[in-house]
Amino acid sequence: MPITETTRKIIFEKLKRNLVKCTPPMVVNINAAGDSFELIGNKPVPYGSSKKIVPGMYFASIAHRKDSVVFYFFPCYMNAKMLEVAPTLVKCLKGKTCFHFKKEEEVDEKELSALLKNGVEVWKKEGYMQ
Repeated sequence: MPITETTRKIIFEKLKRNLVKCTPPMVVNINAAGDSFELIGNKPVPYGSSKKIVPGMYFASIAHRKDSVVFYFFPCYMNAKMLEVAPTLVKCLKGKTCFHFKKEEEVDEKELSALLKNGVEVWKKEGYMQ
């Protein structure tokens, strides 16, 4: 069954509400009126092979897709063990960092909060935040 527009909005708002709780220390990089939302670290850091200085290391984002709402969470790429706090969310993980949500009950806000908290700690430890 395709995802309805109402379900899409509910999922997006649940995810965004939890991401906003990470600011500060995280910084909102993109906030495109309900279409996408992105957080980055609060410290300029070198990135890529050229070590170009970026305003902050990418942390997480949410966006609409044709059949789901996606949540990209980069800290779990660096430390897959952090996913242990979110067994319900992991069922929606496709690949290493991308969660695809099609039903609002798939977004367990308690697990999401714990996952984001762990991610912020990893970003502090890695030096991506002041």
